[in-house]
Amino acid sequence: MVLPLGDLHRTRITPVVTYALIALNVVMYVVQLQRGDDFMMALACTPWEITHAKDLDGPVLRPGVLAEVQRREANGERVRLDLRDVIPHAPSPIPVWLTLFTAMFLHGGPMHLAGNMLYLWIVGDNVEEVLGGVRYLIVYLACGLMGSLAQIAAAPNSMIPTLGASGAIAGIMGAYVVWFPHNQIRVLVFRFITVLPAAIVIGGWIALQIWLGVQGIGKMGESGGVAYLAHVGGALTGILVAFLFYDRAQQVKAMDEYGQGWQSIPPDGS
Repeated sequence: MVLPLGDLHRTRITPVVTYALIALNVVMYVVQLQRGDDFMMALACTPWEITHAKDLDGPVLRPGVLAEVQRREANGERVRLDLRDVIPHAPSPIPVWLTLFTAMFLHGGPMHLAGNMLYLWIVGDNVEEVLGGVRYLIVYLACGLMGSLAQIAAAPNSMIPTLGASGAIAGIMGAYVVWFPHNQIRVLVFRFITVLPAAIVIGGWIALQIWLGVQGIGKMGESGGVAYLAHVGGALTGILVAFLFYDRAQQVKAMDEYGQGWQSIPPDGS
């Protein structure tokens, strides 16, 4: 087990947007706990809803189970359902396409939230320093959106809701590893704390997501679990952004080295 604890590269800015995103995710999770599962299901992103532009406003049976129930009922058999055969849904108060964004701020449990916010806290400040607050927020949302679309493209008829900030944060991680591959990250390896370069910690994580995503393509949309392709889609989007702003990142690193600071960088990054 390798758990990142923090990077050793400090920024010259206060990462206001990163802190605001972490706070918003935490607040939304508290609201989830107060409002219950219906609130979460109403704002989660379901591939079938997006591809059919239609809201699933109540529980549905898994597709394979539905076909079996219909067959047995046609034969006059009595059918007893297992709760695991039912996918919960709730009516959405917003157009279904907006759930592509609301789902980014929902989480399935405290460990899901904590893991995502830890990674965002570690890498977000450095990426925000390069991009600036507004551009950073746009990239964060774009990576989350592309992550969701990658998952939907792999299983467009899946009725299983997806949620989490993982796709967006994977994008920020992708940008970070391109710009700062040699940054040292403090990690917990089993019982020991050591430091490893970002190329190994984050690059290895992205490679693992790609491998797991490819392995699971055949079973995509059949059951719940980790949406690996959302991680891949987000990370690849972040990597693309990183190459587009690579020169700007090099300016930031050079100015940090010579102590000139963020304020010396022109608004257009030139």
